[in-house]
Amino acid sequence: MALAKNIRYLRKKYGYSQDFIAEKLGYKSYTTIQKWEMGTSEPPLSKLKELAKIFNVNMNDLANADLERPENNTTVLTSKDERDIKNDLDNLMDKLKEGERGPAAYDGEEIPADDQELFAGQLELMLRKLKVINKEKYNPNKNKDKK
Repeated sequence: MALAKNIRYLRKKYGYSQDFIAEKLGYKSYTTIQKWEMGTSEPPLSKLKELAKIFNVNMNDLANADLERPENNTTVLTSKDERDIKNDLDNLMDKLKEGERGPAAYDGEEIPADDQELFAGQLELMLRKLKVINKEKYNPNKNKDKK
């Protein structure tokens, strides 16, 4: 039951709709996500991996930990952090699409829009992880309780 609770919790934490998650995972409607959140079914392993990437969590934690507990949520991204990530992602994707030498290409072939979308998703996960790392590393109050 931890998996169902965690999917619902993380989806709401990031402000994602069930439709959005369904679309990201390649489903036609939200009903599959709804069933996962109710605990009536569980995602296949491949979709569990994708969910873990979307939510930037360890797959094992997604399936087994109680992610709502405060000790499992040491660093929370604020709405400003979310805006910064979105702006950074938009800027990077604009540069990729409208580069100095034309649209993005690999090995002489233009990168298809679907692949650019996948790249953007991975880039967003990386930006989120980097934001969390930087918040932990450069937080001026991180050692306050240790004194």
